[in-house]
Amino acid sequence: MTSLPIRGVGELERRGLRDRVYDRILEMLLEGEVEPGARLSIDTLARQLDVSPTPVREAMVQLERTGLVTREALRGYRVAPPLQGEQLAELFDARQMLEVEAARLAAEHADELLPPLRKALEHHARESERIVARLDQGSVPLSLTRAYFDSDLEFHRTIFAASGNRYIQEMYDALGALTHRMRQAIIRGPRDVHEAAVEHRALVDAFASGDSDAAVQAMRRHIENVRARSVGDTDS
Repeated sequence: MTSLPIRGVGELERRGLRDRVYDRILEMLLEGEVEPGARLSIDTLARQLDVSPTPVREAMVQLERTGLVTREALRGYRVAPPLQGEQLAELFDARQMLEVEAARLAAEHADELLPPLRKALEHHARESERIVARLDQGSVPLSLTRAYFDSDLEFHRTIFAASGNRYIQEMYDALGALTHRMRQAIIRGPRDVHEAAVEHRALVDAFASGDSDAAVQAMRRHIENVRARSVGDTDS
């Protein structure tokens, strides 16, 4: 049997450095340390982070996929503006199409879906409680905000995994990168967090009912409510 090549220590260390550089630049973008439209010089970032240009360049390629930065020919990278208006509407139209269909397909495998979905629900609920507790104190650190949104993404990805369709999973993952730009909006308060948690629980109950139409409608309502909350963020 042919053995698979094992990555050398040097490659693993390089990938680890790239990931740390990616996390630091992502933090800068989400914290608003650089203004939308500002130029991002690879050499300048490398000096600021005390690394070579290579991991910065690799991190910028990753960040371009999220939509947080854009690359212009012969001009390098710039900070992308937050999604507004027509772009935001198109994003939610795409989410609606993908997520409603994923819910319909996943409902056919509800018995296999429910255990991991309930686990994801519990994780999201814990992160929601942490967010609300910090909101009561007046501010939420970026690390906690990211953990909250990651738990939300885990919940939705669980449904996509149960859909059994690898192509819509890949489409959702590509679309999910764009939602980084939406997450630049600050969480508006405990009510928004509570509403999302309630909608997730309603989805679990709908799948548990064995009624695929109920699951589809619960997902459609959830995405429409997320749309309304996000539009409220951009208008405020």
